[in-house]
Amino acid sequence: MTLPPFIKRSNPVELTMTVEVMDEQGQRNTQQIACERPLTVYLNWKEVVTLMTLGARPEALVLGYLKNQGFIRDLAAIDSLIVDWESEAAALITREETCDIDQALEKKTVTSGCGQGTMYGSVMKQLEGVRLVQGQVRQSTLYALLKALSAYNDTYKQAGAVHGCALCRGAQILSFVEDVGRHNAVDTLAGELWLSGDSGSDKIFYTTGRLTSEMVIKVAQMGIPVLLSRSGVTQMGLDLARQLGITMIARAKGRHFQVFSGHDNLLLDEKPPVLESARRD
Repeated sequence: MTLPPFIKRSNPVELTMTVEVMDEQGQRNTQQIACERPLTVYLNWKEVVTLMTLGARPEALVLGYLKNQGFIRDLAAIDSLIVDWESEAAALITREETCDIDQALEKKTVTSGCGQGTMYGSVMKQLEGVRLVQGQVRQSTLYALLKALSAYNDTYKQAGAVHGCALCRGAQILSFVEDVGRHNAVDTLAGELWLSGDSGSDKIFYTTGRLTSEMVIKVAQMGIPVLLSRSGVTQMGLDLARQLGITMIARAKGRHFQVFSGHDNLLLDEKPPVLESARRD
């Protein structure tokens, strides 16, 4: 996507590298592995966090992370954002008041995200009273979307060890990103959505990772009412999805899925045939 002038685009980095491996027969071969690099984020010269990331779209990652944590809210107030891979640092300068950063950093919760995701301050207070409104989602649309997603996951196919997330409208994939942690991937898409000025109300968010409370919170902050995963859910993630009105669909692969919340929002217009063994069971 086209970045605004306050962002200095960083030089691209390698997402995978080739290493030598030996198999169980003693045969030597080469294998692609995912790269992982630290990126320390500074807000108005204050160190906030060090993210372990693949580094695919770092500017969007920094924006999405700082917004989702409640540190910044006004895109127009940002003067500059620079990512420098030589120093492994990203610096964002804003005219917003950021004097409460220290207090927020003291209220850090380590989440269940891969690579130890974090949530700062009283993020849930921002979601008090939020109830996402949505239309029906067609079963046929889910199947078409899952089929379209099979063409992505380039880094995973080469090297494994990463999660993928996608921002979708119906069966159309608007943006797809991979990272070593699913929370980084969702923050990257949140940053891109914020930069685009688009609404999340007509979107579906897809992730390869499990649906934890952190994932539900981040998707709710984006205003997206439908959350789709090929993995499972946690109890707190489900509780929050019900509270916020999010349709949560998990264990979605091929023509199978399970709806954990928002059952009435799914229109079953393409039911697969029931196998005889399933009927007997």
